[in-house]
Amino acid sequence: MTPLFRRSIQAVVATSLTFFMAGTAVAQAQTYPNKPIRMLIPNPPGGGTDVLGRILANSISEQLGQPVVVDNRVGASGFVAADALLQAPADGYTIFMLYSGIATVNPSLYKERIRYDPLKDFTPIAPFAEVPNVLVVNAELPVNSVKELVDLARSKPGELNHASSGNGVSNHLAMELFKQMADLDIVHIPYKGDAPAITDLLGGQVDLMFVNLAGFGSHVDNPRVKVLATATGERLKSMPNLPTVAESGVDGYSMRLWYGLVAKAGTPPEIVAKLNEAVKVSFESEEVQRRLDGMSASPMIQTSEEFTAMIDHEIKTWAEVVTKGNIKVE
Repeated sequence: MTPLFRRSIQAVVATSLTFFMAGTAVAQAQTYPNKPIRMLIPNPPGGGTDVLGRILANSISEQLGQPVVVDNRVGASGFVAADALLQAPADGYTIFMLYSGIATVNPSLYKERIRYDPLKDFTPIAPFAEVPNVLVVNAELPVNSVKELVDLARSKPGELNHASSGNGVSNHLAMELFKQMADLDIVHIPYKGDAPAITDLLGGQVDLMFVNLAGFGSHVDNPRVKVLATATGERLKSMPNLPTVAESGVDGYSMRLWYGLVAKAGTPPEIVAKLNEAVKVSFESEEVQRRLDGMSASPMIQTSEEFTAMIDHEIKTWAEVVTKGNIKVE
């Protein structure tokens, strides 16, 4: 057998194998799903990610005709669930319902310890919902707008303080971005969770904080606090008279806390497209919309490609915030 003939045979075999693999992927997508799907959730039952994940799991199950079984893999800021995804086959039968920080903040916050690259190891399927953070101050603070807060903080550098539910969590990062963009010196007081931080905000032990509206909704009308603005880029349908931080003087400010689905890298695009469509169709359900409204959550509709671009952009944004703010976690 001459070298030229051998190379020709090898080329034919390689081409045939490529067509076979492509045909197999298409066949898998056409029959997908033909068994239960596992949805990994990085938080305990009852938390925001878990509740939203179960809402979406039920909808996908109804649409695709197979059970979507929730598997709570808790711990290490999402690392445990991410490891479980990466150990599974890239076939769409294991999907990961994550919150935004796992994909966009962890790469910079845990850069010495992180065991995954969200853009190389995950295939983004679709975002599902966004839950807004709002800027709240203690009622005793003599401000009634973001502009007045900025003016007061600038006149008293290092004298005001803000609470968060922990180093590196969404409301800490929301305030850090606010401080950097408005050039403010406000002291950070981290707590172990939202509840004690909110308790001290209501009690006047701390001056201000960003809070997740899903967990703060019952306090919105409490006379001991004032809600000044939403961190989202647009006004909230549920609170249309509440301005955004951006329109209140901090141009360009936007902080999104979102939840969405990813699969393992290498998952056939036809399967990713089928799951993306299932997420999109879920918003046609009155029950899904009712439950999202109950959490002050807004639907997010994007293609897989748009979702990937959003994650890429936010990774870069939060890397700058973490570095500039010298944010550390234990």
